[in-house]
Amino acid sequence: MRVLKELSVQGCKVTLYLWNNRYLIKIEHGYLEQTFKVDQFEFDNEDSVLKLLDERFVEEALGRFDDMARSLHEALHRVNELDGDR
Repeated sequence: MRVLKELSVQGCKVTLYLWNNRYLIKIEHGYLEQTFKVDQFEFDNEDSVLKLLDERFVEEALGRFDDMARSLHEALHRVNELDGDR
């Protein structure tokens, strides 16, 4: 796996990789991450794949981060309640 670029977009760390004829776009926000895989041959070059990171795409990813954080928080709360019952 080869790192092609690292950048910051709306407070998120974005890393673009090339691996097995796929671009991997990893978006990190705090302790959470999302990875998107796209066929390398769908794009002319690494700059064109980064055009996916438009405002709407990033806003949707940020919304998923909120959902992921909520899910994790709720699961941790349930586990802590179970541990308290023992």
